[in-house]
Amino acid sequence: MIKTLIFDFGDVFINLDKEGAMTNALELFELDELSEELIAFNSFYEQGLIDTKEFIDFYLSNFPKLSKKDIIEAWNYIICDFPPKRLEFIQQLAKDKQYQLILLSNTNELHINHIKEYIPFYEEFKACFDNFYLSHEIMLRKPNSDIFKFVLDENQLNPKDCLFIDDTTENIETASKLGFHVWNNNPKTEDIVDLFTIKKELF
Repeated sequence: MIKTLIFDFGDVFINLDKEGAMTNALELFELDELSEELIAFNSFYEQGLIDTKEFIDFYLSNFPKLSKKDIIEAWNYIICDFPPKRLEFIQQLAKDKQYQLILLSNTNELHINHIKEYIPFYEEFKACFDNFYLSHEIMLRKPNSDIFKFVLDENQLNPKDCLFIDDTTENIETASKLGFHVWNNNPKTEDIVDLFTIKKELF
């Protein structure tokens, strides 16, 4: 029986443009692909291992033609809209109090600050959850197993009582191996508001 719902944030609640952001970044940086060094550095930032100033300074030193504004705009390009129906969905779940609600997101300070500025109901959204875990704040990152074990330990959960929802296959695979029920949602064809229809066999 599902007692706890654990949600990803991007492409579950807030829409992302991953392909567009990558195309935009490659054009801006005049690259064919991101180097392993850049990918690793981005991950370090997302995990809170470096701060925002270090992150921006790194990009400015590697791409001296660009300004701080250029870097921040390119980084935030990925973030799109947050359909209000998804806020209503999680607000109703919080009101019903049938499930413990947890958010578990790989994100970073620049993205969260951008969301706070452009999504007027961010604080209302956050208030719906019993716990709200952002990777850069807890210094852990999906798909590593330690972030899932952290959530289990912090909330004294049995993974067999939890449904984890994420659009990224690697994250789902780790959770599944640890015993979670999972839904690898497709943001192009599925919507979180239809959770109880799409995964009705779990409820």
